[in-house]
Amino acid sequence: MSENVHLNSQFTNSSGISNKNDGDVVIQDDLTEMLSIVPEDVREKISKHAHRSKLLEIVLDLGRQPEARFSGMEDVKKQSETLRDDVVTQEELDHAERVVGEFGGDNRAGVTGTLHRISCIRNRSGKIIGLTCRVGRAVTGHVDMIADVLNRDNGESVLFLGKPGVGKTTVIREIARVLSDDLQKRVVIIDTSNEIGGDGDIPHPAIGSARRMQVPNPSEQHKVMIEAVENHTPEIIIVDEIGTEMEALACRTIAERGVQLIGTAHGRLLENLIKNPTLSDLVGGVTTVTLGDDEARSRGCQKTISERAAPATFPIVVEMHARSMWVEHDVEVSVDDILVGNRPVVNLRTRDEEKRVQVFPCVYDMDLVANESLDEQESSSNGNFRANPQPGFAVSKTTSGRDVSELTRIGEYNNNNSRSNNNRRGGSSNNSRYGGGTSIDDPYAWAQSLGQIPDKDALNALLFENNTMNGKKQKKIKKNLGAR
Repeated sequence: MSENVHLNSQFTNSSGISNKNDGDVVIQDDLTEMLSIVPEDVREKISKHAHRSKLLEIVLDLGRQPEARFSGMEDVKKQSETLRDDVVTQEELDHAERVVGEFGGDNRAGVTGTLHRISCIRNRSGKIIGLTCRVGRAVTGHVDMIADVLNRDNGESVLFLGKPGVGKTTVIREIARVLSDDLQKRVVIIDTSNEIGGDGDIPHPAIGSARRMQVPNPSEQHKVMIEAVENHTPEIIIVDEIGTEMEALACRTIAERGVQLIGTAHGRLLENLIKNPTLSDLVGGVTTVTLGDDEARSRGCQKTISERAAPATFPIVVEMHARSMWVEHDVEVSVDDILVGNRPVVNLRTRDEEKRVQVFPCVYDMDLVANESLDEQESSSNGNFRANPQPGFAVSKTTSGRDVSELTRIGEYNNNNSRSNNNRRGGSSNNSRYGGGTSIDDPYAWAQSLGQIPDKDALNALLFENNTMNGKKQKKIKKNLGAR
């Protein structure tokens, strides 16, 4: 794992596709179709806008000035722009509603034959008083970041994790095309809001030959997922925005039937899933286990510990922090390490100056850069995301570009918290692989506290057997048991 892996795209592009300056390839954005919804003066300004290619969405709120929002702008102040002085009127919103047509149960609609998403805001009586017109673009090039994983024969399920707007839907749309057209897989997309395959009965060409099943109501997504497996013999199911317990259960059911899953969920870090009681089953879940005295002694840990409850539904989780900065987890290894307070080793996926994909192992420390701007990280010239592991070390860098030696300090923490450095796979400290010592200001203290529950049964039994001892000794025993 110590050598860089260079991934070159092996997927061919369709005819008529033009290259962008950033190395991605745009099939089409159909922006003219979406602009038919907005007022004429707004339409004209957007059509001639210098940053039209970076348009993210147009916001129309009753009684406010129409606003355009852009992505990928270097100047933060230019990410939002007022399009005119006059405010949006109810007549303009009514016109947009007539053009769009009927909104679904999730208050979303689309423009037939395009990937655009129109979302509405209603007042208490159900009248539309606001619209968010989100631009949908079919983009190729993102799939290169994970091409080697898609080509594996083991058919492991992959979950993309990221905050809203980071590009999860765009990625799985391209994955659907590559898997169905280039790799000749039987792919079925569960399209809850017609956001992956576009609006209308005929799917958008961006998904290739993948089949698309629409969902009549968002609350029924899990039922359509099961129906797809039972009725249409897919090899791969693609589902966007897994967010409920029933959907998580449907994912596990599908995975247990031998069908590969490609999905997305909201969240920034793997820890978000571990701590989310609704979605934790996607990564195996967390259970509290009480060990016997001998077992706890052999592991060098407390009697009550937290462990992964089951095999992960998604063996691979990819954190999408930016367009060219992904973190790939071997889920079961990462979850096990995190629950015992260790930092797992992950694959950092980035692009070099020539837009080639690089994959190399790093120590996971995204918690240390949580307050740093991702734009600053991507554009920084200090090589944070392009550092090569040093010869002679299995892993020398962290996901934030820090040297592993910066994560160590004196052995005081190790002496006071030795139980957290012995995991259930043998009791050795994983941190020792990274150059010795333990992490600074342990970021996974929350995981250790999951199991710090007093053993009440042992406490009651001991106090019952020793009911004649004095009060001071009872307090001492109670304190010791509660701290285990």
